[in-house]
Amino acid sequence: VSGILRRQSAACGGGIGGARVREIFFDLDGTLIDSAVGITRCAAYALERMGEPVPDDAVLRSWIGPALRESFRPLLRDPERIEQAVGFYRERFEAIGWSEHTPYPGLAEVIAELDSDGRRLSVVTAKNEPYARRIVEHLPFGGVFDEVVGATWDGSRSHKPDLIQEMLDRLGVEPRHAVMIGDRRMDMEGARHHSMPGIGVLWGFGSEQELRDAGASHVVAAPTELTTLLS
Repeated sequence: VSGILRRQSAACGGGIGGARVREIFFDLDGTLIDSAVGITRCAAYALERMGEPVPDDAVLRSWIGPALRESFRPLLRDPERIEQAVGFYRERFEAIGWSEHTPYPGLAEVIAELDSDGRRLSVVTAKNEPYARRIVEHLPFGGVFDEVVGATWDGSRSHKPDLIQEMLDRLGVEPRHAVMIGDRRMDMEGARHHSMPGIGVLWGFGSEQELRDAGASHVVAAPTELTTLLS
């Protein structure tokens, strides 16, 4: 990723439950950015192009987090129609949807503090990797992230356990040195799959109950709580 800094080492420091945490993995949608407008408008556009009724906003917002094909499947069922809808979604997303987001207030300061503390920060998202990289590059604090892992175009790598494994492999780190931060059950389930701590955040699209039921090690209500928890 152009402009994304890479550091060869990460300082040891911070712990959760006594474990040393050097690697911090952030989800993207609902964790670093409020992307509801872009995602829901692109989903609505795709369904309209397919001649399908558009669900209400609450349903569309529930699609933020899971892999896109998983969200389309209950409505469209047929694999060919699902792929057609994905194509329409991408059509609008590539043109404008990727830019329809805002960073959550207070995160820039927390990201800067974690970075200055020598942690290695990365992004693990179910969004297609080229889109995720483009978004991260344009974030005001995007330059601190060492790596971005996202889904493949064909969806063969789109679930959080696989995405986290890809990140662990790229960085050459063990799960015991990492923590996953996210706003949906998929983030916590992915962390639990790898026996990593999972920190749920409440400023995104998932509820506290969802996060705790999915096995979150901790749940925080404000970005500043991350600094305290990871210090």
